[in-house]
Amino acid sequence: MENLQEKYKKEVVKKMMEKFGYKNPMAVPRITKVTVNSSFGKEVATKTSGERDKFAKLISQDIALIVGQAPALVKSKKSIAGFKLREGLEIAAMVTLRKQRMWDFIERLIYLSLPKSRDFQGLKPSSVDKGGNLNIGFKEHINFPEISTDKEKGIFGLQVTVSTDAKDHEKGMELFKLMGFPIKETK
Repeated sequence: MENLQEKYKKEVVKKMMEKFGYKNPMAVPRITKVTVNSSFGKEVATKTSGERDKFAKLISQDIALIVGQAPALVKSKKSIAGFKLREGLEIAAMVTLRKQRMWDFIERLIYLSLPKSRDFQGLKPSSVDKGGNLNIGFKEHINFPEISTDKEKGIFGLQVTVSTDAKDHEKGMELFKLMGFPIKETK
């Protein structure tokens, strides 16, 4: 089985050039990066500093297992009393993947994680935004094969954004379909 990067170079570029009339293969839209993040601000707002650190470490370890790279912890920029949020609290973990790690992650996402999702029937076309980027939300991070469900202490959600340099929704949608993302057909 050929990998996704080879498929892009051999098949996707040719089909995109035919469909959209690109003269140069370098003009064809491509995937530039994948961003994976998880916000845990609600869970840690009322906890002590020790419990917050333990929770942030747990999420960081799981995200590092999933993507193969240590995440950066994001701190809150301002205090919001209604959410019991103070400035400087760590409220999210985020990773940006590029090059080979990005391609490896996308393959696991398409072939393992999405089909493993409960009641999965395909990605909605509205998941691709006006800029041609794909946004996928996971309610449970245990959909990824790297996470062992029997050892898991807490379940949290993830946001995966696959960024492209496509300029509009139509080109981004076509790129994702040709790459093999399971996008539902609109009627």
